[in-house]
Amino acid sequence: MSAKLLLTLAVLLGVYGLVLQARWRIKRLESGTGPGLARLPRSDVSWQRMRLAASLLIAIMTVGSALYLTNRWLEDQEVVQVQVINANTGRITLYESKRGLIEGRQFQTLDGRTIRLADVERMIILAPEPGLDRARPIPQ
Repeated sequence: MSAKLLLTLAVLLGVYGLVLQARWRIKRLESGTGPGLARLPRSDVSWQRMRLAASLLIAIMTVGSALYLTNRWLEDQEVVQVQVINANTGRITLYESKRGLIEGRQFQTLDGRTIRLADVERMIILAPEPGLDRARPIPQ
C-alpha cells in the first residue's frame, strides 16, 4: 500500500516539475529573452491543440472513472448465496446477501439480519447462476 502511495507521489512531483519547467520556458519565450527566438503569439495553433488534447484527456479520464465506479456499484448490488459451514459439526446454513454487504467475517442478509461468523465457521460465497429464478426458495 505504501509503495502505491509513494509511486503516486513520485508521479505527481514529476508532473509538477515538468509543468513548472514548461512555464519557465514559456515566460522566457514570451519575454524575448530566449536564445534567438521571437515572441510566441497567444493564439498559436499548437497551444489550441494542446488545450484540446488536455480537455479530451480529462474527459476520457472522467468517463472512465464514472464507468469504473458504476461497475463497482453494480457488483456490490449483486445478490449472492453465502454458505456458512460449521467446521465442528459440518452443518451448512445458506443465506442470501448483496456482495457489497459482506465484510470480513460478517455480512448482512437481504432481510436485514447481521450474521457474524464464529471462529469454527467458514464462509463460502457462491456466484449467482445465470437464469436463476429468484422466486425459488432456498433449501435449508
